[in-house]
Amino acid sequence: MREAEVARKAEVAAVITEIKAGMAEMGITLADLGGRGRVDKGRTVAAKYRKPQTGETWTGRGKKPKWLAAQIEQGKTIESFLI
Repeated sequence: MREAEVARKAEVAAVITEIKAGMAEMGITLADLGGRGRVDKGRTVAAKYRKPQTGETWTGRGKKPKWLAAQIEQGKTIESFLI
């Protein structure tokens, strides 16, 4: 079983190398293929939640900010902070 796994990984690596070479030769990018790749990196996301007292915002991505977690812990709903 282990030998088959190693052979499969080697085969996949070879195919990936061929694909990358072909893409470079033809000038094809991930965006051309409909992939996200690095195209989305650095794109800003609109804020989804706001703390009324300070105007602090959160996009809804990543870890919940402390101010929002504390408010939810006090019984408020996340929906009450929607922009």
